[in-house]
Amino acid sequence: MAPVTSAAPVASCAASRRTFIKNSAVALASTALPAINFAQTASTAERQFSPIPGTWRTFEVTTRVDIAKPQGGTRLWLPIPSVNSDWQKSLESSYSSNGTARIEDDNTTGARMLYVEFAENEAKPYVELTSRIQTQNRKQDWARKVAVAEDATTLKYWTQPTALLPTDGIVRSTAVEATRGAKTDVEKAQMLFDWIVTNTYREPKVRGCGEGDIKTMLETNNLGGKCADLNALFVGLCRAVGIPARDVYGLRVAPSAFGYRELGGNSASLKGAQHCRAEVYLKGQGWVGMDPADVAKVMRQESPEWIKTAKNPLVAPVNKGLFGGWEGNWMAYNVAHDVVLPQSKGPKLGFFMYPAAETAAGRLDSYAPDDFKYQISAKEIAA
Repeated sequence: MAPVTSAAPVASCAASRRTFIKNSAVALASTALPAINFAQTASTAERQFSPIPGTWRTFEVTTRVDIAKPQGGTRLWLPIPSVNSDWQKSLESSYSSNGTARIEDDNTTGARMLYVEFAENEAKPYVELTSRIQTQNRKQDWARKVAVAEDATTLKYWTQPTALLPTDGIVRSTAVEATRGAKTDVEKAQMLFDWIVTNTYREPKVRGCGEGDIKTMLETNNLGGKCADLNALFVGLCRAVGIPARDVYGLRVAPSAFGYRELGGNSASLKGAQHCRAEVYLKGQGWVGMDPADVAKVMRQESPEWIKTAKNPLVAPVNKGLFGGWEGNWMAYNVAHDVVLPQSKGPKLGFFMYPAAETAAGRLDSYAPDDFKYQISAKEIAA
């Protein structure tokens, strides 16, 4: 497939510290709005949610991992931002560790990662990774037509099934029924986006970001989940009717500028801030950002009461804004599915946006950062 990310050379600074440099970009600034009463109901005025591109922000994101109970040879993998696009620039990364570390690229999926091996007698394995990225708001200009289309080979790749995203059977029949009457890809994408918002729901009890097993979700009619479930279902339904689509796996790095508590992260402590979004390729429009899972999150968790309609004044601007855009307080790691971790003795990953580690006892639980000790924080760098 044609690459959607770009790799950069690695430069040595010291035996335990290396840096790789990517293409630079401009930097964004955005001002947080005053705190808002989250108990607003349908009787209140509609809230604003209107991310506008054009200003860039620069963040340094640091992940620190400490292996509390090493057993035998310990191995560790950390995702590194590898997306370069109109809305993100992945710049340099550096690391320090008491293990042997190197940058690895999964050339099949485009994922980039830091791989670390620790000696069997290392009592306190640790690694700290810092990545600098620039990001901006994203909003589709529906009046602008893309002059140059993506090549056919790349678009075909993004309609193929993956281990967790089959495109036949119940996935195909659901997608066909949901898009009945649509004449264009834009209409199909809108109908599938609306189908996700209407028929699925945010389930806070799901661990991590969910698993994204969309066939099981549809077969059991258990349509509750988190972003890796709901956006994966959206992507799979799009692919099933021939629309190129992909999940974009990343991390919230700052609060929302529009006062939505659930659409931002606490920069000082980003435990649990992992979040995936979606992109679809629409004829004449190019790759377009989407996020029906965050609409469901606002409906379920933004107010004390579970909001059941996207027409609610609290939800409506988010529902509109996330069909064709998103806020730039979030960074992407990769768009990778079915990731094989180098030197791993465990199974491949359905997606890669959490730290992963293995000891002689097996793979550690990436969804349990209190047991598998890691902390993530972000710092905004002034332009």
